[in-house]
Amino acid sequence: MKVTVKFWSYFRDLTECGETSLEVNEGETLGNVHAAVMTKFPKLAEMKKSTLKAVGVDYQTDDFILSDGDEVSLFPPVQGG
Repeated sequence: MKVTVKFWSYFRDLTECGETSLEVNEGETLGNVHAAVMTKFPKLAEMKKSTLKAVGVDYQTDDFILSDGDEVSLFPPVQGG
């Protein structure tokens, strides 16, 4: 199945793209897809523990099971001042 991963904020700079598509096995988890993305884009690995992950418009945990056609969004940690 295919999922799209979108990068937001400075993650776009680190990956040098706004999105990528991945072919994954049925029943794949969000955590496994995040790990695959970090393998493809190693500069994201530094923010592994603080990356915010959403599927569609809802934030999800690493054990969330993805479906074909899902859109995953990866956000850097929120900072304020």
